[in-house]
This record gives sequence, structure tokens and C-alpha cells, in this order.
Amino acid sequence: MRSAYHDQLDQFDEALVHMTKLVNAAMIEATNALLDADLVAAESVIAGDEAIDAVAHDMEEQALQLVALQAPVATDLRVLLSGLRISASLERMGDLAVHVAKAARMRYPASAVPIELRSVITEMGDVAERIVRRTGEVLATRDIDAAIGLAVIDDDMDFLHRQLFHAVLSEDWQHGVEAAIDVTLVSRYYERFADHAVTIGKRVVHIVTGEPYSTAGVE
Repeated sequence: MRSAYHDQLDQFDEALVHMTKLVNAAMIEATNALLDADLVAAESVIAGDEAIDAVAHDMEEQALQLVALQAPVATDLRVLLSGLRISASLERMGDLAVHVAKAARMRYPASAVPIELRSVITEMGDVAERIVRRTGEVLATRDIDAAIGLAVIDDDMDFLHRQLFHAVLSEDWQHGVEAAIDVTLVSRYYERFADHAVTIGKRVVHIVTGEPYSTAGVE
């Protein structure tokens, strides 16, 4: 009986790692849709969000059953309760990929990204891919140092976010208010995407160490 219980806990962890892969694929495709004005890719990301939501829903049901039937304590309880919050963060990351895709769709057939900002958005997409891939590794290994290291990758995203903001506010900006709003919102989506990864890192530290989430070592 307890063997089956621990198998279910392992499946719970595996589902979180699976969610990171779905989220990563969504943001990669959303970035491509944004940069290439690819309507098919944008629609694919938007439709595909249902799969991420479905995994999150299934995990919630599984966690409630385990809590009700097995009465887990200590680390196992932290795994389940923090896992639900991690799942919610990953679901939100999927939503942010959808927002990027919708920005691409809204401006189709034109590109929502002025040519001089394409390199910044490309880098933001690369950082998003790196941080969510590392998040999956953290969830799989529960490596505390790697969890704390997510904040370093987040710093790279914050730098790019500020760089884009400076470009939009520059006197050299020639694309008008509408384009400024578009790219500012898109930049914010990437920035929040990385923030959620840092939040997940803090949850993992909490699972492993039992430290309160607010002091879990990830700034």
C-alpha cells in the first residue's frame, strides 16, 4: 500500500517536470510566432494551452486524493502542497506564452516587434527557454544550489527588460504609442515568466529544507 503511495508521489513530481517541457515548447513557439509574424504558430500556442491546464487540473485532483486518503506528513505534505503551488506557477507561465502568441496574432500580418528590438526579444526568448529548462532540472533533482541559481538567470531577463524599456522611452523611438505598448507588454510577459521560475525555485528549497517559503534562499 505504501509502495503504491510513493509511486503516486513520484508520478506527481514527474507531472511537474512534464509541465515544464510543455511550457518550454509553448514559449519557444510563441517567440517564433512573434518574431516571424507566424499566425499558425500563434494559434497553435493558444490552442495548446488546454493541455497545460489539463495537467494542472489532474495534479490538483491527485493531490487532494493523496491528502485525503494517505494523510501525508512532513516532507510528503510539503511536496504535495508546494507542488500544487508550483503547478499553478507553471500554468501561469503557459498563460504568459499565450499572451505572447496573442500579441503576434493581433498584429498579423505585420510583426509586433520593430526591427531594432528583434535581437532583444530573441534574447528574451533564449533566456526564457534556459530558465524553464533549468526549472525542470531543479524539479527532477531537487538541487538546492540549482534552485537558487534560477535567480541569476532571472537577472539576465531583468536586464533585457530594462534595455527594451530604455529603447521605447528613447528620443529615437519612431514607432508610435501603439508599438511601444505592444513591445512593453510583451517584455513584461517574458519578465514575469522568469519570475515564476524563481518562485518555483523557492518552493523547491522549501520542500527540501523545510525552511519557510519567504526565507527559502532565493532572492
